[in-house]
Amino acid sequence: MGIAEMFGYDGKRALVVGGATGMGAATAQIARDLGAEVVVMDYADVSIQGVKGIKVDLRDKASIDAALDECGGPIHALFSCAGVADGAPRIMHVNFIGQRHLIERAVKEDMMPKGSAIAMISSVAGLGWENNLPTIMEFLDTPDFEAATAWIDAHPDLENYSFSKQAILAYVAHQGYPFVKRGVRINAIQPGPTDTPLARANADVWLGFAADYRADCGVEASTPEEQGAVLAFLCCDAASHVNGISIITDAGYVSAALTDAYEGPFIKVMLGRA
Repeated sequence: MGIAEMFGYDGKRALVVGGATGMGAATAQIARDLGAEVVVMDYADVSIQGVKGIKVDLRDKASIDAALDECGGPIHALFSCAGVADGAPRIMHVNFIGQRHLIERAVKEDMMPKGSAIAMISSVAGLGWENNLPTIMEFLDTPDFEAATAWIDAHPDLENYSFSKQAILAYVAHQGYPFVKRGVRINAIQPGPTDTPLARANADVWLGFAADYRADCGVEASTPEEQGAVLAFLCCDAASHVNGISIITDAGYVSAALTDAYEGPFIKVMLGRA
């Protein structure tokens, strides 16, 4: 296999869940430009040229199943990019439960052939998930959409953005083994501040995070395209031995704070190392 073939998507079919705007839209465009046939699912209207758009409500199992039926297979690259902020109704369903249902049905029903890959978007807001692993695994042990709904309804204090992102990180780590036995890899990214419509709607918190570090380093907040490029890499053949891991894509802030190269006490608090 040549280098261009390893990094490209010619002959592949990509599904981007949450691909109407932001990092999902950037990922859809990158996959399209790399040669993929692209399907985008979203609650919002899809206006990207050269892709097929399918409506989906990730809070509704029937809607997810109908959208997946319409998409069909094969799916060589599944990008799980949907996300909403705290205050949105059923945030856990949009950010995790609905996307988990879609992923697991696609894998179980062999819609994803051997050699396929999944890439999810978590966040640096999910840092410290290892310290919360018993609770997260209790949640992940729920076998289906209905059981996960019942669990989160019984734990309303965990119906929040941070827990949804921690769940993604633990899910990727846990599912790397059973999925790869079926020939499907799964990974995630943990973006730092990224200039998306969602981030701009929460700009003081989301784009203000680590602003001092970026100013000191002379870098801007990430663009959706910069994050989308990493997602595209994770699902291409060049990353065939990358599995079950999450890549922090934040220009090095977390690593610098963790090792005291830069003063970032909040990171140590998140990691339980303060």
